[in-house]
This record gives sequence, structure tokens and C-alpha cells, in this order.
Amino acid sequence: MSMPHGQSYDYHRTTFDGERNERCGCCVRTMKWFPVLFIASVIGWSYYAFVIQLSFFTVTNIVQRILFLLFYHAVLVMFLWSYYQTVFTDIGRVPSRFHVPRAELDRIVRATNEVEQKEILETFAKELPVVTRTLNASVRFCDKCRLIKPDRAHHCSVCGVCVLKLDHHCPWVNNCINFTNYKYFILFLGYALLYCVYVACSTIPYMELLWTGKIDGRFHILFLFFVSVMFAISLVSLFGYHVYLVLLNRTTLESFRTPIFRFGGPDKNGFSLGKLNNFQEVFGDDWRLWFVPVYTSMGDGVVYPMRCYDEDAEALLGGEQHGNRSGTENLHDFEAATFLNEYGNLMN
Repeated sequence: MSMPHGQSYDYHRTTFDGERNERCGCCVRTMKWFPVLFIASVIGWSYYAFVIQLSFFTVTNIVQRILFLLFYHAVLVMFLWSYYQTVFTDIGRVPSRFHVPRAELDRIVRATNEVEQKEILETFAKELPVVTRTLNASVRFCDKCRLIKPDRAHHCSVCGVCVLKLDHHCPWVNNCINFTNYKYFILFLGYALLYCVYVACSTIPYMELLWTGKIDGRFHILFLFFVSVMFAISLVSLFGYHVYLVLLNRTTLESFRTPIFRFGGPDKNGFSLGKLNNFQEVFGDDWRLWFVPVYTSMGDGVVYPMRCYDEDAEALLGGEQHGNRSGTENLHDFEAATFLNEYGNLMN
């Protein structure tokens, strides 16, 4: 983090991309919705092709048609529900206590060197539950939002704000995938994959009939098969990758940029508490709601249980480090995590 010395801080600087250029801001915001509209149009067309063309004109058995439509609509409802939640859930914004006051900003600007700036930020961050640092061991500061970044938070250049537990910005949902909607995003990928696989498998028998000429050729059924297979192939890898990240308690950004802890240095598994606890951190501890797109994620997006902190706290107190303890033994709940995080800050 570096700021020009001896200059006044621009407190009124805008942070949203759309506000930097009023003339094209509206166009930019509108264009961001094009991928969402494209997904919606594909879903609408697939509904017409499956329900009208396949179920009513091709499937002649009444019982089979009813089963087709019941399962299809059940998957479709969960798919659309998850997608809606992913798109329209507000991003996790950083609490006000992380914003650096104007007086502290002035001190940072007037500082004669980066070491002094670093000390000012360290002093301010002592009361905050932050344990991750930059490459040069400084507190993670965002000069655009003028705040101390909470652990796992990053600045999104598209949204123009710092976002809690930012995974990535997804243009297909026109939203940041972050702490508030990560569960919905995983369910959206899962139900989208199930939807595509079901549609593709349902059209296979009729592809054979079309090929042999036993039924009249229907373009929609043929195209529906290839489109569903194409989307299913792309979703398999994406869904599998994010399931892998959930089990490791790691975001996409953290998989490419290892988080650096104040104690222990870089550690890709610093937030991991074991596969079950990692899964429950995103999906909650009520198994009945795991696959329902309602909010059940644990925590507040600011403080996270950390495997490394239990070890570091004991080491500082002269106790033994238990590197092989499970996530449940290390930190049973988020209250214990909050204590360890804030205790670690006060120890420095």
C-alpha cells in the first residue's frame, strides 16, 4: 500500500464505475444484463421444446408424459429458484467499522514513508478481527473504498466495492459470487447440470426414432439434445471444481493467490476445518436445507474459524501445537473463532 505524501486525500472520489462516466454508465449497466437475458431465453426456449414438442407431440403414453413433466418441473423450479437467488442476492458489503476515519487517512497521507503508513494501519487494525496480510506483511488496505479489508474480502472492479469472501464476479449472473450467495451459486450449477442431463437423457430415445424415420423430424428436439449436452459438458467441470473448493474451504481467488497469515505466512489451507465443517460453513448444519436455495450459511462473512489460529494461540501461550486435530476439535463454532481471531490481534 502506498499513497502520495504531503497531499490531501480525495474524500469525494467516486467508487462506482458507472459514476465515472455518466454518459455511458446507463449503457454499461444495461449491457451487463445481456448474459442473464441470454440464459433466461435459453431456459424459455428449452421449456417450449421439452414440454410442447417432446412431451405433447412425441410422448404418446399418458403415464410416461405425466412422469416426464413432474420431474422436469421439479428440477426446473429448483434451477430457477437458485438462479434467481444468485442473481438478486445483495453482495456482502464490508461493515462500517472497517472504514478508516478521515483523521487516520490524513495521517497516512502525511506519513513520510511506507513504514510509517504501515504502522498507522496496524494500529487501527488492532481492534479488528483481521489476520491476513499482504506480501510485504502489511494490513490489507483498499485505497478505493478507504477501508481495511476483512479476511477473504477483495475489491471487485466491476461492482466498484470491496466484497466479503469474494470468489469471483460472474457475468452470467451479473453479480459477485461471494459470502452471501455462494450456496445459491453452487446449487444453481448443480441444478443446471441436473436439468441439462435430464433433458439430454429424455431426448435420446426420440433421437433414435428421428434418425430411423419412425417419427416426423422435429428441429426443436434435435437442437434441444445438442444444446443440453453442450451445456452439461461445460457445467460438469465448473460444478466439480466449486464442490472441490467448498470441501477445502477455499475461494477461486485463494486457489490462485494463497492467503498470507500474520502468523504462519502463506497457507492455502489456513481456513480449512475438515471437509464436513467446510461444507457446513457454506450450507449450514441443517441437512434438510442443504439443497434448498434458502440462506443457511454460517457466520457473518467477516470472522472465520481458522485451523492455523488454534495452533498459533497455543504456541504463543507455551502449549503444544496440534497440527493433526480435526476442524471440529479445533473450533466447534464461530464464537470460538471470533475469540481466537480477536485474541490474536491483541497479542501483537
